[in-house]
Amino acid sequence: MTDEKEFILQLLNPKTQDLAFQKLLSDYQKPLYSHIRNIVLNHDDADDVLQNTFVKVFQYLKNFKGESKLFSWMYRIATNEALTFLNQKAKLSGITSQDLQNKTIDNLKADAYFDGNEIQIKLQKAIVSLPEKQQLVFKMKYFEELKYEEISEILGTSVGALKASYHHAVKKIEIYITTN
Repeated sequence: MTDEKEFILQLLNPKTQDLAFQKLLSDYQKPLYSHIRNIVLNHDDADDVLQNTFVKVFQYLKNFKGESKLFSWMYRIATNEALTFLNQKAKLSGITSQDLQNKTIDNLKADAYFDGNEIQIKLQKAIVSLPEKQQLVFKMKYFEELKYEEISEILGTSVGALKASYHHAVKKIEIYITTN
């Protein structure tokens, strides 16, 4: 895709980078925010992680080799930033990442940016009970409606393994929801 290569050159060129970075923000801010929010659950935390993500994108763009799409590369950074954020926040609180996520889910009702109901909270609790990789795959497929090929580029996992992870996640969620 030559358009993407041209766009990356604009991002790297000091004369065009301000305008190009504004376009990058306008094109990717909402989808990246949604992706991050699906992982960290809290609006303020998602905003912080989104900022960190764009700082890293800008900082490391010169190292981007174009082996994947820019979209996938940025999603990979956002995913890593969100997971690192959760792990650091849990460590600071002296609890596990899963306990932190459960605590965040319990506080969702008070979050002005959360418009879900009891069923959605139960779904979130079911998702948190999954291993991290299954959580990511489920959220990216179910909430963000990404294709397996896109998730494969972002997570660096084969499509077959992703399909298996998603299948296992769905089964575990069904069991959780029907037994709790």
